Amino acid sequence: MTGEIRVSFEVYPPRDQNSGESLESSILELAKLDPEFISVTFGAGGSSTKNSLAVLKFILENTSASALAHLTCVGHSFLETKALVNEFMDEGITDFLALRGDPQAGMPSEPKGELKSSSELVQLISQVHQERGNTRSDLKVAVATFPNGHPDSDSIAQDIQALLAKQSAGADYAITQLFFFAADYVAFVKLARDAGVSIPILPGIMPVTSMQRLNRVIELTGEKNPEGLAKLLSTESKEEAKQAGIDWAANLVTELVEAGAPGVHLYAFNQHESVTQVLQRAGIR
Repeated sequence: MTGEIRVSFEVYPPRDQNSGESLESSILELAKLDPEFISVTFGAGGSSTKNSLAVLKFILENTSASALAHLTCVGHSFLETKALVNEFMDEGITDFLALRGDPQAGMPSEPKGELKSSSELVQLISQVHQERGNTRSDLKVAVATFPNGHPDSDSIAQDIQALLAKQSAGADYAITQLFFFAADYVAFVKLARDAGVSIPILPGIMPVTSMQRLNRVIELTGEKNPEGLAKLLSTESKEEAKQAGIDWAANLVTELVEAGAPGVHLYAFNQHESVTQVLQRAGIR
């Protein structure tokens, strides 16, 4: 394997000035790995719009990677969401990850306003881009997909139908929620292709380097507990657990690339060390 394999990373807005400086340093290190893009998460209800924009601008101004903005429609009306899209585009952002998003505590479970799904958000982003006098080729819109099922979904078939709807709305590619076994991704992609999904499906990989992190990930995503990884992380040595998690993720990357994945998207936790080691051990950077 070589550096020709496409890689990308996800980071999140800093919580304070010190973590902001640390994130900027990590972004510069991640940029050395020649990522296709670095994505920046977006707080529910727009709670981190300002901070997200600051990180996106830093990526644009200091790296050769594309800056991909997460955007959600939960907590916003149609006009509010349209204004947000324009705000991002005013800063030169033309790459988006369109998400429905999760409501904040105390918010209704259904999105407020006219936008009810990420498919509708994909259409809105394209509409705003066109209204600004741009061509569609200048815009890239990604969507999320779930190899082992969305928590609100009744079946994998329903998840694939949702992905088809996002594709029909104009999505350019999909990024998966994290998973722990290459076979889960391979099986999902086959089902999706058989159903008519033709857009690239980029696997999302998280180096899980502690039992605390694994438990939190399972709680948030609903993924089944990977018993083999859990056993490896149960060691009393934090460093051994960390290296075991990195090895697990590196093996996963290797298997996915061999299976034909169009690239790998790594959830970086605002740090560069673990994801760098994952790519190095997998032999693609």
